[in-house]
Amino acid sequence: MNNQAQDPNNENIVENIELSIWEALIPVLILVGLLAFNVYAFGDDALSGSNQFILLIGAAVAAIVGAFNKVAYKTMLEEVAQNVKSTTGALLILLMVGALAGTWLLSGIIPTMIYYGLQILNPTIFLAACVVICAVISIATGSSWTTSATVGIALIGIAGVLDVSLGMTAGAVLSGAYFGDKLSPMSDTTNLAPAMAGTDLFTHIKYMTITTIPTITVTLITFIIIGFTLDPKGAADTNIILNSIDQTFTITPWLFTVPIIVIALIIKKTPPLIALLAGTLLAAVAAIIFQPDLVLLVSGGETLNFINGYKGILNAMTVQTNIPTDNALLSELFSAKGMSGMLGTIWLIICAMVFGGIMDAIGALARISRALLSLFHTTFGLFASTVASCLALNLTASDQYLAIVVPGKMYSKAFADKGLAPENLSRTLEDAGTVTSALIPWNTCGAYQSGVLGVPVIDYLPFAIFNWLSPFTTLLFAALNIKIKMLRKKGEFAESSMAE
Repeated sequence: MNNQAQDPNNENIVENIELSIWEALIPVLILVGLLAFNVYAFGDDALSGSNQFILLIGAAVAAIVGAFNKVAYKTMLEEVAQNVKSTTGALLILLMVGALAGTWLLSGIIPTMIYYGLQILNPTIFLAACVVICAVISIATGSSWTTSATVGIALIGIAGVLDVSLGMTAGAVLSGAYFGDKLSPMSDTTNLAPAMAGTDLFTHIKYMTITTIPTITVTLITFIIIGFTLDPKGAADTNIILNSIDQTFTITPWLFTVPIIVIALIIKKTPPLIALLAGTLLAAVAAIIFQPDLVLLVSGGETLNFINGYKGILNAMTVQTNIPTDNALLSELFSAKGMSGMLGTIWLIICAMVFGGIMDAIGALARISRALLSLFHTTFGLFASTVASCLALNLTASDQYLAIVVPGKMYSKAFADKGLAPENLSRTLEDAGTVTSALIPWNTCGAYQSGVLGVPVIDYLPFAIFNWLSPFTTLLFAALNIKIKMLRKKGEFAESSMAE
């Protein structure tokens, strides 16, 4: 999906038979309650630090529950360390995305994307086009994260100029990005889900299309309808905006070379961190070639020499960069925070991993999944239990991989016992685990997408239609028994189901 390859064999599900379901839920209920109050009190500023502390409070409550159930402090700390270690790739990618955003602004890559995008896209088709563009890029790269960090940022910029809601735009970007992520054979979650369920990659992808195609179709139709209701008042100022961009930056199609190279590197299975680093360094060279005056401006020097060029590039990579224009909207838009702008998101992820690590160490994650599994005895109930477990893991473990691995390991036997083919499980893991991770602010995916796109999760959540509709689609198909593949003959399975 995004940041690093995941070895399912390294995931150890901690069991604790002494822990009751109510004890396992205590930290979750307290965390959700405190986070809800915190968002009410702080609004959009909740992610500035207060939510991070609330996650640590939740971790402390979980640790107390663990202590009462004879879980050693050292054990909890070791699990936290493993959790934080597992996010190393994600944290480094976040820093590199911050650097890339700064150099892509300074070099004129993002302004060039916006410049040409404004001439092609209008508000009526804009949101639907966002879905399609991001879906294509994500299928090609296998990475929703790379898609957001490249074309996603540019599309958010175009939305600002067209006066289209940034929440709607981010929702459309993520809908397309996660559609492509789910179906790309290069996505790590698309490989992880069938590995957990016990099926092969291409059987899994083919079976996923049964629920994924209807979901993306509904998503596209919805955004097309929304497009016809938009008031295109931003479009009237397009020529003025284009002139302002042209006066500030050297606009040339040659600048598209850098993002094309980055996408090509990802398609060639270059690790995302290396591809983003290459994109950052290439953009730095492009900035010196195409935007020397802006490099000098950002450096704070008087003449462009090696030292001032070096300072200008490093400033763009590491700290906030503002490119002034004669248009107030563009001056606000052409601002990047560099690597320093990602530190709040990194802080959030680390705190979330502390909570998730302790919850895993005390056996709470396994206990919650086991309780959900025991609640249902019908075939539909099994699908519903899997969906609920994936959502619960995304909420509590704050990690998309655990939302696939834990239910995948715990439910594979239950699906087999019901006579259900393993691709039923692998598809459900993706429909409920992969795509919903971006809808939770403290999940690694939610924190990343919000940080990169600059749009709070609460703002884009209603419009990330593909993401929240996917689990409902998989449940609908299960309830109506549509394309539910079985291991045994249909008549034999039907009889066993009726006997239940």
